Amino acid sequence: MVIREQAPTIPKAAPRATERSGPRRRNRFVTWYRQGGLVVVLFAVPIVVIFLYFSWGPILSGLLMSLQKTNLVDPAQWVGISNFTYVLADPQLGQATLNTLYFTVLAIVFGFPLPIFLAIFMAELKGRSWIYTTLAYLPVIVPPVVSILLWKVFYDSSPDGLFNEILGAVGIPPQPWLDSTATAMPSIVLEATWAASGTAVIIYLAALTSVRAELYEAAELDGASIWSRVWHITLPQIRGIILVMLLLQIIGTMQLFTEPYLFTGGGPQGATTTILLLIYNYAFVNGDYGAATALSVLLAAGLCVLSAVYQLATRKWSTD
Repeated sequence: MVIREQAPTIPKAAPRATERSGPRRRNRFVTWYRQGGLVVVLFAVPIVVIFLYFSWGPILSGLLMSLQKTNLVDPAQWVGISNFTYVLADPQLGQATLNTLYFTVLAIVFGFPLPIFLAIFMAELKGRSWIYTTLAYLPVIVPPVVSILLWKVFYDSSPDGLFNEILGAVGIPPQPWLDSTATAMPSIVLEATWAASGTAVIIYLAALTSVRAELYEAAELDGASIWSRVWHITLPQIRGIILVMLLLQIIGTMQLFTEPYLFTGGGPQGATTTILLLIYNYAFVNGDYGAATALSVLLAAGLCVLSAVYQLATRKWSTD
């Protein structure tokens, strides 16, 4: 018997990537088209265009204006970085920056922990907690201008002022409040904390609902006090929310304008002049919109850098 040798089979070459991916891409496009993808795009394009126009349009216009000298009436003149050098050389910028940082530190040290403890206190109340929640959020409903003008009356530095009468009832002498360089900024911090803490209280109350009740029950069985439960259970469980709220408060306090503008106009002796109030003076008092925009760009850049550093520094804490 003769055994014939079979010729070795040569494997067929795999189809090229272009030959294999071409029909697949066409099939994906056909499937996307049949599923209404084109209709979605047609609906999304106007929204995206409007968003870009009203969000990025002013940003790009501001960047362009920061390189020009203009009062929005006469033709703009291209000056390059002269606006930035002028703003950085302005002696008022240093004082405005220190005042803004001073307000930020006071608002964080005294105003940031208050909503947390108020939320924890309200969460411990078993009955009629909605009354306390409403009272905490009520200052947020009051228009900012109305609340500031109301507090300005309370801050009357005469002995007949409301706050001075209250202090006099307990034997404390009248305080100058907004009329003194030492007490003007703390007075503004007090009103700003009263006006804005309600929103933070509601957010923390919502965050507390995510804390598991069995953790508190186990801690009570172990004999832990209420402060121990707050420190070892409540705060660690809502740590991510606290870190986000801290960043938002830092950004918000760095943009303080309404309170010093209506309370003191930047006085006394420039003790409450903030960066945003200085930007307002550049634009609407001096008529130099280029310098105002340049300082706005510097502030925005500084806040972006601060936010990035903060996110990198707290990434581990927020995820643990």
